[in-house]
Amino acid sequence: MIKNYLKTTWRNLVKSKGYSAINIGGLAVGMAVVMLIGLWVYDELTYNSYHKNYDRIAQVMQHANFNGKIGTQSANPALMGPELRAKYGNDFKYVVQASWYYNPLLSVGDKHISQEGIYFEEDAPEMLSLQMLKGTRAGLHDPHSILLSASAAQALFGEEDPMGKTLRVDRSQEVKVTGVYEDLPNNSSFNKVKVILPWSLWIIQNPWVNKMEKPWGSNFSQTFVQLTEQGDMENISRKIKHVKSDKVGKDEAKTNWVVFLHPMRKWNLYNEFRNGINTGGSIQYVRLFSLIGGFVLLLACINFMNLTTARSEKRAKEVGIRKTVGSHRLQLIGRFFAESYITVLIAFVLSLLLVILFLPSFNEVADKKIEIPWLNPLFWCTSLAFIVITGLLAGSYPAFYLSSFQPLKVLKGTFKVGRFASVPRQVLVVVQFTVSIMLIIGTIIVYQQIQHAKSRPVGYTKKGLINLPLEGELRQHFEAFRTDLKNAGAIEEMAGCQLLTGVWNSNGGFDWEGKDPDLATDFPNNSVSVDFGKTVQWQIKAGRDFSKAFATDSMAFIINESAARFMGFKDPVGKTIRQGGERFTIIGVVNDILQESPFFPVRPTLYHLDSYDAMVNIVLKLNPKQNAGRSISAIEGVWKKYVEDVPFNYSFVDEAFGDKFKVEERIGKLSSYFAVLAIFISCLGLFGMASFVAEQRTKEIGIRKVLGASVANLLQLLSKEFILLVSTSCIIAVPVAWYYLSQWLNNYDYRVHISWLVFLVAAVLALVITLLTVGFQAIKAATANPVRSLRNE
Repeated sequence: MIKNYLKTTWRNLVKSKGYSAINIGGLAVGMAVVMLIGLWVYDELTYNSYHKNYDRIAQVMQHANFNGKIGTQSANPALMGPELRAKYGNDFKYVVQASWYYNPLLSVGDKHISQEGIYFEEDAPEMLSLQMLKGTRAGLHDPHSILLSASAAQALFGEEDPMGKTLRVDRSQEVKVTGVYEDLPNNSSFNKVKVILPWSLWIIQNPWVNKMEKPWGSNFSQTFVQLTEQGDMENISRKIKHVKSDKVGKDEAKTNWVVFLHPMRKWNLYNEFRNGINTGGSIQYVRLFSLIGGFVLLLACINFMNLTTARSEKRAKEVGIRKTVGSHRLQLIGRFFAESYITVLIAFVLSLLLVILFLPSFNEVADKKIEIPWLNPLFWCTSLAFIVITGLLAGSYPAFYLSSFQPLKVLKGTFKVGRFASVPRQVLVVVQFTVSIMLIIGTIIVYQQIQHAKSRPVGYTKKGLINLPLEGELRQHFEAFRTDLKNAGAIEEMAGCQLLTGVWNSNGGFDWEGKDPDLATDFPNNSVSVDFGKTVQWQIKAGRDFSKAFATDSMAFIINESAARFMGFKDPVGKTIRQGGERFTIIGVVNDILQESPFFPVRPTLYHLDSYDAMVNIVLKLNPKQNAGRSISAIEGVWKKYVEDVPFNYSFVDEAFGDKFKVEERIGKLSSYFAVLAIFISCLGLFGMASFVAEQRTKEIGIRKVLGASVANLLQLLSKEFILLVSTSCIIAVPVAWYYLSQWLNNYDYRVHISWLVFLVAAVLALVITLLTVGFQAIKAATANPVRSLRNE
């Protein structure tokens, strides 16, 4: 029986090559899209699962009431770890204090490389279940030790055994390699960490930590924990909520610190907090693409159903004869399902080839390193279920419909499909184009939102600005370095700062005239050199810039417009801001500088002069009269004069600013690709349907031509039904798309307004695509010689 099914299915496929190609091609593309989306979703859902105990690992975070709003941060005091161990040690297997990520300079002889690293307490390798290739997870107990990833060890030592070798970190501390661990996978939150140093070494390098007057008032480190086997994440989170508020002074108590645990399983997908509530995060994109994958597969299945049932008259005699010779309806249903599954199986094999072909490009767009898990039984079980579901979806309607034909009517020639037989096919076409139009609208809105944020005023001139790290020797020779660069004609101006495209640190405890005594404050507080304003060309709205001519500027602030509004100052210049026992005078107000997310309001921000030791970055304004490449070469030459053993790593400020749009741009690109594929699949089905309709009406077209119908008349005749269906799709798609896109845009404070033109463009585009798809077949039929179609009459 199976052999017979295979033989008859093959004959039907070969007999109608065009329809078979459309069916198999559409299914293959749809299945390939679903497979790519499925691999991406699986990668997202299994994020951090590399770490064996990831369901019991958490990051200690804090809610705090600042500036009248509840904010959430992952920064903690250095005492957080010891306090949790002392008071709640029975609830945790490990408590690990850590620094922020940074790029230490690693030196072995004359070789100098920079790798991303972190300082961890000694239990971190065990907590993260690092796979040690050499050494053990206990390698951080020595304050002067270092753990290297396999790639970092290869870069430093080549094929030599790195164990026990000595290297220098940041040209000062000598450390010994005590372990080499397997590079962490791309879907780990620590995937970029190539170097792990002991937390105890960080304390040695930063003695000020042990000398702080208010150690609970400064948040500058991270804290990670692993619960015991019996520990419950929510219960322990409730237990430790007041661990900080019990330690801070009366003034800081206004902040209402609430400590909580954020589970590792939520770090990637549930990483957004608003007003103290976890509002989700990347999980919305997992849901979105899962939905898109389901719709794309549905579109491909609709093509199969439509084309199979549309050709029902050609299969009617076959059904009649089979029933006459004794076939039961269940046998016929089984036969048509067999055809469906054989077609789906062929499409599945083709879809695997498409995935292999396009996976590298998909990884590049999605910023992933996904591979097809050939050896994973789950992959094949899922694929089998995928084939079964697709075959069921694609074959159910044709199987039940075709098997219902009555043999007497079919064989007598009185069988008619009925005036409403095409209604289900029309409904399915409407569904197809409704989905496609919604994807078109979504792609346009995502693009507009990104462009809207990109065009937002940033408060300074990005063009021609580059960033350099402020290394040790440069702190002592900053002015000489600046002078040499100017003499070389490479720069127009230069200044020291913290971060221009981010916030390095923020401070509280500020007071001013008219401030609510119960209001806790937290402002980004940027250390800059005197020439910062001239370098970035910020816009002074009131007062003046910093100047070397005024010695008092060392106790002065320049504030942004948001700070002036927040403080309630109509004329801020000359007003005093107090912090502790110090008094600072406001000498100027500048336009808001966009340092953080371009989708959210700029925070009240302060700028003050400080020593170069408090800065981490140099910002340079390139000479606009000289070629940028030539200027950068000149800067590199001067750089090597002062810091010869440090690699010259620079970045353009506009590129760093562009990185803020990476997530949205990635989602926009993926959405646009899937929208194009959805439209392609829909058009395949439309093309097949148009071909079939033209074929069915060949003689009618011939007669109309003989009676004088023009090509335009015939084009209208064959196209109007499809245009009506697509117009119906537009009417349905517009309100649904508007609703869901409005919900998505509500996630952003700075967002684009949805214009009715977007919906008009999407509708016109859908109609044009329909006319092009259907029109080709219509014109082909309308221009055919009527003699050929009527010669048998």
